[in-house]
Amino acid sequence: MASPSTRQELIDYSLRKLGAPVLEINVDDDQIDDLVDDTIQYFQERHYDGSEKTFLKYQITQDDIDRGKGPGKTGVSGITTTTVTESVGITSEFKFYENNNYIKVPESVLGINRIFKFDTNSISGGMFSIKYQLFLNDLYYFSSVDLLNYAMTKRYLEDIDFMLTTDKQIRFAKRQGRLYLDIDWGAQTAGDYIVIECIRALNPADFTKIYNDTWVKRYLTSLIKRQWGANMMKFSGTKLPGGVELNGRQYYEDGNAELREIEDKMASYYELPPMDMIG
Repeated sequence: MASPSTRQELIDYSLRKLGAPVLEINVDDDQIDDLVDDTIQYFQERHYDGSEKTFLKYQITQDDIDRGKGPGKTGVSGITTTTVTESVGITSEFKFYENNNYIKVPESVLGINRIFKFDTNSISGGMFSIKYQLFLNDLYYFSSVDLLNYAMTKRYLEDIDFMLTTDKQIRFAKRQGRLYLDIDWGAQTAGDYIVIECIRALNPADFTKIYNDTWVKRYLTSLIKRQWGANMMKFSGTKLPGGVELNGRQYYEDGNAELREIEDKMASYYELPPMDMIG
C-alpha cells in the first residue's frame, strides 16, 4: 500500500522500496522495530508536524503542597538531602537541601512554555473586577464612551497587573518528566487548578497520517538500508555462485548519504526556527 496508515504498512512500504519481495532484505524484525521507533521519535522531536501546542489542566493536591514546602515549614515532606564531606586536616561535612517542588507531566510532553497565573486578581477577573465594572458602568452602549480612552485605560490596567502579579517561575526537565514550580507552596490551596501551555508529541497510533508522511517514509527506508549494509559488511568480498560479490559497505555508505541529505532537509524546511534570546 502506497499510503500506509499503520506501523506494519509503513514497514512493508519501506521494504518494498528496497526491493522486497524480489530481494531478501537481511534485516531482523527487531532491528526494524527499533528503526521505526527511532524514526517516530526524531519526527516528533524535530518536525513541526510531529507535535502540537496544547493546554493541560492540573488540579493541585495536598501531597503537592506538602512536597513543595521549604525547610522549616510545618508538615514538610519530600526534602532531598545531599551530604558532601572533605578532609583537610579535619573532616568537614556540608549538607544541601532540595525541595521536591515538582509535578509529574505526561511522557508525551516535549516542552513547556508557561503556566497561567494561579490567582484571579481584581483587575482582570471576577464580578467585582475593574474590567467588569468598566463594562457595566461605561460601556452599556458603544456610543457612551470614546473607544480610544477605553483602550488606553485597559492598557494602563494591564501594565499594573503585569507589575503586581508577575508570572510564576518554572523549570522543566524533559528526561525527568518533571515540571518544577518555584512558588510559595504554603500559600496554595488543594483543589485549585493550574493550566500548562505545552508542546505535546503526536501519537501515530491516534494520528495515523504520520505513517504516510513523506519525510517519515524516506527516513525509515534509508535507516533500513544503512542497517542492511551494516549487517552485510562482514561478508564483504564473499564470492557467490556466478561470480557475484557482496558489497555491504556500499549499501551502508549510500544509506548514510541519504540520511544526511534527509536530516539537512529537516533542518532547512521542517524544523521550527529557534526562539531569539536577548541577554
